[in-house]
Amino acid sequence: MKRPTTWNPAERDGAAMMADVVADWRAMGPRADLWVFAYASLVWRPEFHAAEVRPARVHGFHRCLQMWSRVNRGTPECPGLVFALMPGGSCDGLALRVPHDEVADLMPRLWAREMPNPVYDPKWLRARTLLGDVSALAFTLSRRSPSHTGELPPERYRDIFARSCGRYGTTLDYARQTFEGLREHGIHDRALEKLLRLAPGD
Repeated sequence: MKRPTTWNPAERDGAAMMADVVADWRAMGPRADLWVFAYASLVWRPEFHAAEVRPARVHGFHRCLQMWSRVNRGTPECPGLVFALMPGGSCDGLALRVPHDEVADLMPRLWAREMPNPVYDPKWLRARTLLGDVSALAFTLSRRSPSHTGELPPERYRDIFARSCGRYGTTLDYARQTFEGLREHGIHDRALEKLLRLAPGD
């Protein structure tokens, strides 16, 4: 996959980025399936059928609530947050397998969902599962991205949990749904659990 030359979404070509991903997938073999690494809303609302779901861990990246959302979970006046897969540490999530014959139809829909603005850096990551490692497509975020919040103090999280709401609902509901979705698959995110204690009424 090509290295990004800019982190400004307005200067990125999302269609070209998808074409690069598809080319990488086709190079994996004539009948290769597609694996997608789910670490947030794709865990509890994938919007596509996965032929196989495996608990998986990737090393070198971690899940964090450090990406601004000014449409889906907030507004320009009161930005919310969504999860990002950021460099460092490790992340437990799910590896979702899409059969080869369904990939061509799925990819534009997956791209429209995850990359309506080309903010993420799509990467192929080694996802370790009990049945063996797979190369999975993951939507990561660079610390250089203008969408990265940087470290936020507890007071800012409290305010965002209390007030931020966008097209798909509140940041707080999104964070709670992710926590519960992970737990349903036997994944306990202690860092997220600690963060949710900052929510009003908790």
